[in-house]
Amino acid sequence: KPMRTDSVFWIASTSKPITATALMMLVDEGKVRLDDPVEKHLPEFQGQSLSAGVVDGRPVLKKPSHPITIREILSHTSGLPFSTEQEKPTLDLLTLAERTRSYARTPLESEPGTRYRYSNAGFNTAGRIIEVVSGQAFEAFLASRLFQPLGMIDTTFRPDAQQIARLAISYKPDDGGRTLEPLKISQLKYPLDDPSRRPMPAGGLFSTASDLGRFGRMILNRGVWEGTRLVSEQSIAEMTRKQTGALPERYGLGWFVNTASFGHGGAYATDLTIEPGRGRVFIFLVQRAGLPPNRRDEILATFLKAARR
Repeated sequence: KPMRTDSVFWIASTSKPITATALMMLVDEGKVRLDDPVEKHLPEFQGQSLSAGVVDGRPVLKKPSHPITIREILSHTSGLPFSTEQEKPTLDLLTLAERTRSYARTPLESEPGTRYRYSNAGFNTAGRIIEVVSGQAFEAFLASRLFQPLGMIDTTFRPDAQQIARLAISYKPDDGGRTLEPLKISQLKYPLDDPSRRPMPAGGLFSTASDLGRFGRMILNRGVWEGTRLVSEQSIAEMTRKQTGALPERYGLGWFVNTASFGHGGAYATDLTIEPGRGRVFIFLVQRAGLPPNRRDEILATFLKAARR
């Protein structure tokens, strides 16, 4: 099937920078602080326990050294798991309120702030904080504060029939690894326009190259879009600096960060990379699963090399 220039892609975890940016808008307004305990805004997290191993076949729980913070959930250092059992068989079945209750009941996997553990649960929790603090549904907040001001007309959690007609087909290698075969997105419930599907801040958005380009250019321009400031320059700097301390992983708040660039990839190999020194935003959109990480990295590096010329 030939690719259209306005094709719609499931951008998966490339959604995380958008969620982090939305939360930083509330930080800018003084309604949230990065070092607030999550339980300040979501009381269900009060008294959350920490897994301390197993003794005589029984799990041992203890109190963590401190309650998890907003900074920790945005930097994957909170100790929250990737997801919970309640989020099966797909990740889009629960409301954000239901999700966060399941996270609060689940013991932390490590002491907050001591270990990097990539966690969709953390970013879904961030989305719920946005709902509680703003008084708006998460998707409504994104629409009014980011998507509409930026003109991101094709970015949504539930694509409509017209957008589904432009949806890029997803592929994976066949058993022999010689050809590609089409597949459904295994983490999502079908049909994709089913109104019962719930927003997933950690990775549920669909978008286009044009829309992501608008978001990326706003970030590149330090929070300003067409003369209007949407996010403070301080918040952009905070998101795009290393927040993982002495840990080897280089993650900011919603962004992987390197010396000369920052960005984020997605489950089906989408990628958004920003290089401030070059004044460039690079968007790589494909829909493929099942390739080994080294092959995926090689293809992305080849794209970036060609795009920099």
